[in-house]
Amino acid sequence: QVQLVESGGGLVQPGGSLRLSCKASGTIFSTETMGWYRQAPGKERELVATITTTRYTNYADSVKGRFTISRDNAKNTVYLQMNSLKPEDTAVYYCYALSHIGSQSWGQGTQVTVSS
Repeated sequence: QVQLVESGGGLVQPGGSLRLSCKASGTIFSTETMGWYRQAPGKERELVATITTTRYTNYADSVKGRFTISRDNAKNTVYLQMNSLKPEDTAVYYCYALSHIGSQSWGQGTQVTVSS
């Protein structure tokens, strides 16, 4: 069973930066497409970014140019570098894994709050 553990969330001022990490276990990490989603209060969960096994990346329009997703297969970890943070980026951020056979896994979420 795949387990995903996020870390790195917190409180940051507008314009600041945070780096989220998600460590996976119970899977062959290099075969998983990985991603980050977020859910703000009262809103539906939305895609932030994904990275495939070949490191092809995809981003939501709202974060393009500010966020960068990357992966380290040797450490079974996916990262989300978030720069130029805005109050509207405030949400719970969830790590996501999609296996080559289509099974999905989610982390428990980490809170990101952007506020002065």
